[in-house]
Amino acid sequence: MSIAIALDGPAGAGKSSIARRAAKALGYIYVDTGALYRTIGLAAMRNGVEPVPSREVDALLAAIRVEMTFNEAGEQIVLLNGEDVSGEIRTPEASMMASKISAVPAVRAYLLDLQRDMAKTNNVIMDGRDIGTVVLPDAKVKIFLTASPEARAQRRYKELLEKGMDVNYDDILRDVAERDYNDTHREIAPLKPAEGSITVDTTALDFEQSVEAIINVIKENR
Repeated sequence: MSIAIALDGPAGAGKSSIARRAAKALGYIYVDTGALYRTIGLAAMRNGVEPVPSREVDALLAAIRVEMTFNEAGEQIVLLNGEDVSGEIRTPEASMMASKISAVPAVRAYLLDLQRDMAKTNNVIMDGRDIGTVVLPDAKVKIFLTASPEARAQRRYKELLEKGMDVNYDDILRDVAERDYNDTHREIAPLKPAEGSITVDTTALDFEQSVEAIINVIKENR
């Protein structure tokens, strides 16, 4: 029987990088559900579709194909109509659009079965905003990973600088605050710790310490 680990938390908490490293250490498959929402958000941006419930969004979902696969190194690749958009979806614009498009019920319904199917046949660490509350409510271990807004903005700022992007820390902090508000106040599946989840705050932890903390929680509770 497969084991599912649900990892939720706000934007910039390090869920993706920490979950990816923990999954590799444990021999699990890492599933970044945020990448799926970013991909639909990218499709909306490309087609000039507003991220609100509408016939336009319904038509967009009917016209696109979102897939998740893995390369030989076990790295996740997201495809939009067969195109690898794994890099393009990591911009601040795609991040903000993902937050808005994820509030659309039709989008969440579109991705729900895809996410659940991955957990049925594999040992997974799946991260997102509502994994423990909605997508995998029966997950063996539920973790809520968080950090202060300032710490999350600083990490994102450093990451984007290292990628050679021209960014401003104050802008990123505002984006973090806006996304936190959007994620926690949306009507459908708002961001919150799942019942029975274990909170891990990484504000004072570096990356390696954060990974170790997550692995220890999983080993102690799976």
